[in-house]
Amino acid sequence: MIVDLEQDGWQVIYHRAHALLAAQLAGQWRRKDAPPRLYETVAAISHHDDLEREWEGNELTDAGMPLDFSLEQGTSVKKLADQIASARYRGRWVTLMTSMHISRLTEPSRGTSDELDKFLDEQLELQQQYQQELEIPKEDVDAAYAFMQWCDRLSLILCQRQLPEDERALEVSKGPDGKRYDVVQFRDDRVTVRPWPFEDSEFTVNIEACKLSQVKFDSSAELAEALQDAPIEILEWTFEKR
Repeated sequence: MIVDLEQDGWQVIYHRAHALLAAQLAGQWRRKDAPPRLYETVAAISHHDDLEREWEGNELTDAGMPLDFSLEQGTSVKKLADQIASARYRGRWVTLMTSMHISRLTEPSRGTSDELDKFLDEQLELQQQYQQELEIPKEDVDAAYAFMQWCDRLSLILCQRQLPEDERALEVSKGPDGKRYDVVQFRDDRVTVRPWPFEDSEFTVNIEACKLSQVKFDSSAELAEALQDAPIEILEWTFEKR
């Protein structure tokens, strides 16, 4: 979950909703500059957080407040392997992108357990195998994953309310072309990206967020029930070429 404290409670965004927002942004990319296998890559983007299931496991801090994903203490190897297994049903390209994403997030933890190291080694072998089987040059694979990472990062910037004030620029990440891209929010709340990478000169994306008025919970089950009954707020951002 992506959790933001508000004056009257919490705003909670599910990770799968964040992934869908990332896919909306991906779908707006300028077609002539799009990375290889665009639609399959968008599918990987939209499903890259299927591992996150807010209705399972512990979703509370020690103080009984909703647990933001940034405070989580890691993910089991079994859950990571299950995500790879699930991606296989969407094909090798989606699995390749998903595997690269998991590798990037998990490699910093290499050396903490033999089980994790074995899993990470298997992912590197899988990535090489699928690249060769699909006959896609390594630079094209890397460009497609950079695109996936870029869309994921911009979505997180929006969901985590990281847009700077006073029309200051914030780096998103390097895009599939290797260029740096910055995002800016204007005083009228409209947003732009420089350089402009999108097909249309203006478009709107949105996401649903849950509004919780209860601040503390006795159990994850109580939180899950509250989320099911919570009112829904639609968050929107209009991007404009300026």
